[in-house]
Amino acid sequence: MPHTDEPSLRAAADDWGHLVHHRPRAVARPSTEEEVVAVLADAERRGLPFAVRGQGHNTTGAAQCGGGLVVETGGLRAVHHLGADSVTVDAGIRWSDLLRATLPHGLAPPVLTDYLELSVGGTLSVGGIGGATHRHGLQTDNVLSLRVRTPGGEVRDCSAEQDAELFDAVRAGHGRHGLILRATLRLVPAPRRVRHVQHAYTDLAEFLADQRELVASGEYDHVEGMAVPGEDGTSWQYLLDTAVRAPEGEDYFEFLDAMAPQEARLRASGAWSHPHPWTNTFLPDSAADEVITETTIALSPDDVGAADGGLVLLYPFPTSVVATPGLRMPAEPVAFLFALLRTAPADDPAALARMLDGNRRLRERVLAAGGTPYLEP
Repeated sequence: MPHTDEPSLRAAADDWGHLVHHRPRAVARPSTEEEVVAVLADAERRGLPFAVRGQGHNTTGAAQCGGGLVVETGGLRAVHHLGADSVTVDAGIRWSDLLRATLPHGLAPPVLTDYLELSVGGTLSVGGIGGATHRHGLQTDNVLSLRVRTPGGEVRDCSAEQDAELFDAVRAGHGRHGLILRATLRLVPAPRRVRHVQHAYTDLAEFLADQRELVASGEYDHVEGMAVPGEDGTSWQYLLDTAVRAPEGEDYFEFLDAMAPQEARLRASGAWSHPHPWTNTFLPDSAADEVITETTIALSPDDVGAADGGLVLLYPFPTSVVATPGLRMPAEPVAFLFALLRTAPADDPAALARMLDGNRRLRERVLAAGGTPYLEP
């Protein structure tokens, strides 16, 4: 039964970005594949537009549907099969819950995003990058098979060996070629603990060079980088974030779920609900130093809302590890993720407009340098 109560409609007219608001006519919350298929078929028979929503972490309104139906997949969260090297799950399950099922067996997906409260189907629809990407590619590169509801209403199982064209189209396909209902994911042996170290830099060139060296060495299980406010609060310092499995150190799940305490703090302060004008790009290695340097020189911590959780992500990975056909990559052996994860003030339209304009200019600069956008359809 579709929900038409005010709280449901209001929530479905918002997302993580808090920038776009399209109010639907109703919200459906199916709990099985069969219910999803039936709900979508009924909407199509009635000529009712619809959008499918996982955890609503989009920033551009892609999971909203003005005047139509929003189909929430959070009720599809079953673990159907857990084997020695794979797991089959509903697309609506969150990565945190998937890990709670696999880690007791000493297993985990090879690549996880920094935030675990995203749905499996949601990240497989866009790519899914993380600190292990330099070794294992994207989350979409570690999918063994998918069950998909196509735009024509068929339910089809697909993989690299079966219906490969659909398999390639759906991964990082932003839902245009079908809705992911179920996924079988590769698992690898998981450590119980990791040695997690952060190295701080004030020299950007040295930071970028060391990142390249560590990624090329293959010695670390996790490599990420970020820019955060320096001690004076107005300049940047650069953190090289590394981890390797070790007999003693940080609990592996706690390491993977490092965003949880930050989320709690931001929710308590109210900043979690502020606008998030994010931009994510992939830069070719040859342009990385120049573009990142010139961007950060002109950027202050206030320009990304660092006091409210905004930050800059920048780290390299070899493009050869990315095998997802639908994801555009720079045409060089190494690319950098360069992302401005901004948080805007709650009631300052001028500040938000400046951030959006800065994102537009960065995107143009990245494209001119041979880079590609990430998380865009």
